[in-house]
Amino acid sequence: MIIGVVVVSVLLVLAAVSLKVLKEYERGVAFRLGRLREPLGPGIRVLVPGLDKLIRVDLRVVTLTIPPQEVITRDNVPARVNAVVLFRVVDPVKSVMSVENHAVATSQIAQTTLRSVVGRAELDTLLAHRADLNEDLAKSIDAMTEPWGIKVEVVEIKDVEIPEALQRAMAREAEAERERRAKVISARGELQASAQLRDAAKTLSESPASLQLRYLQTLLELGADHNSTVVFPLPIDIIGPFLDAIRGPATRGVNGASPVIKATERTHDAQ
Repeated sequence: MIIGVVVVSVLLVLAAVSLKVLKEYERGVAFRLGRLREPLGPGIRVLVPGLDKLIRVDLRVVTLTIPPQEVITRDNVPARVNAVVLFRVVDPVKSVMSVENHAVATSQIAQTTLRSVVGRAELDTLLAHRADLNEDLAKSIDAMTEPWGIKVEVVEIKDVEIPEALQRAMAREAEAERERRAKVISARGELQASAQLRDAAKTLSESPASLQLRYLQTLLELGADHNSTVVFPLPIDIIGPFLDAIRGPATRGVNGASPVIKATERTHDAQ
């Protein structure tokens, strides 16, 4: 009875040690007495204890953060650049047989490639054209990791740190550029406005009545605020008819004849 219990216990222990479960996203690279076996797919796999050794390989995309790197750009500007690399294993056997630790090796290759690529670019390219640099980085890293069974999916530059003095200089440059654009736009507006005013002046000069109407319209706009006092010269063309109307009765007699004519008539009667 005791022997049977011992045998059953030993069999259970051997079964627990021999049976391995691989997940759907995992592949197994097995060695039997040091010799490579066929890759093992997902599911329950039986291994002989003491003879077989199993290495699990994850096929999912791995996110690798590249620590900040001190670089000098092509135009001699110091900067700190960090990035992120997304890669995955496409050949489990190569990732085990060709490199000791594919994650560490990929990280080191990514760091050196980042310093090399950024060092060949200028600061303006690094700040404004990151997409081209990201593509160049991805191609360079993927070309070196391909023999290891590693596929680099994406490389993105996350942040670029430049000296504070250079940041202030760039801010002043941007401010000066904005002021230049504002002055150019203002000058163009003045030029267009002067052309329109010239055309308007020509049109109004052809009709004096329209000029007077425009003058009165301007006075109406100025008088919209009741608290304002407006002092303006009155054109003689406007007040001329009113002055003639006022001088008329004073220069004419009672019967409608002028004083000069009445004095001439009295002199003729005396003769």
